[in-house]
Amino acid sequence: MHIQKVSDQDVLLDVRGLETHFFGEDSVTRAVDGVSFQVRKGETLGVVGESGCGKSVTSLSILRLLPRLSARTVAGQISFHGQDLLKLSERQMRGIRGNEIAMIFQDPMTSLSPVHTVGRQIAEAVEIHTGASRSEALAKAEEMLHLVRIADPDRRVKNYPHEMSGGMRQRVMIAMALACSPELLIADEPTTALDVTIQAQILRLLVELRQRTGTAVMFITHDLAVVAQTCQRVIVMYAGRIVEQASVTDLFARPMHPYTKALMRSVPDRRRGKERRLPEIPGIVPSLREPIVGCSFAPRCPFATNICREKTPTLEQYGPDHAAACWHTGEVLKA
Repeated sequence: MHIQKVSDQDVLLDVRGLETHFFGEDSVTRAVDGVSFQVRKGETLGVVGESGCGKSVTSLSILRLLPRLSARTVAGQISFHGQDLLKLSERQMRGIRGNEIAMIFQDPMTSLSPVHTVGRQIAEAVEIHTGASRSEALAKAEEMLHLVRIADPDRRVKNYPHEMSGGMRQRVMIAMALACSPELLIADEPTTALDVTIQAQILRLLVELRQRTGTAVMFITHDLAVVAQTCQRVIVMYAGRIVEQASVTDLFARPMHPYTKALMRSVPDRRRGKERRLPEIPGIVPSLREPIVGCSFAPRCPFATNICREKTPTLEQYGPDHAAACWHTGEVLKA
């Protein structure tokens, strides 16, 4: 891969050649297959693709939260501040999770404890990572609820998760993630379960908090419209691999991979009118249990030729900070 050189001082997270596999009784699923990317200090990087493309597995690999009995990162490096997270002990990783790298999960109801108040849950993270006293940590929890714009935070810290709406619970998750001032926040589909109005509020909140705190964000989503609203750069994943990466402006102006172009055509556009049906991407995602020969998108691609089915394209640079893994980028641009 040939990508514009970025100063080492600007790079917060550097993932190189990441491979994560799931092991069954008689099969191996290559969920992440040679993924390389960087997250820069203070930026929001979007990671986009269909379900099963490897987005969430990549984030779980970074934090080493994979199910131990069935999954393993078998190759690659994950450098955070120059140290390879894959080589740290579990005790060292516990010091990084929630403190230097925090995560917001998709469903707060499965991430929050139903038997503890939200204030206690936020405070516990503060106590563990900062050594604050119980009263100091509870005061910090109240402060964080105010930061994420939950009204009456002094009262809400005493609420249990079931006493809050879905949007409030997601704000609590954001407050918990930011309580220890992490340098990197991984947001895994944080608005998927919310209605459109609440989703827009949460997205605006994340953008404002990033601007205020300087925390870098890795935003995982299947929705390109969300990427356009929140991110500076984006990587597009398909079948466990990165097929395109660029600044958001350049990606929307000049998509160079057929999969990216197909995703964009599938985004609802009010200008089309209600009567027009959204175009679908034909075919299905290939099985990751079998080695993929050639381009993984070739069976679904209108531009595919013999070379696509026989030889795997690598990410090549086509302008500052814009790369695509396709044998026919010129034709894609003209289409």
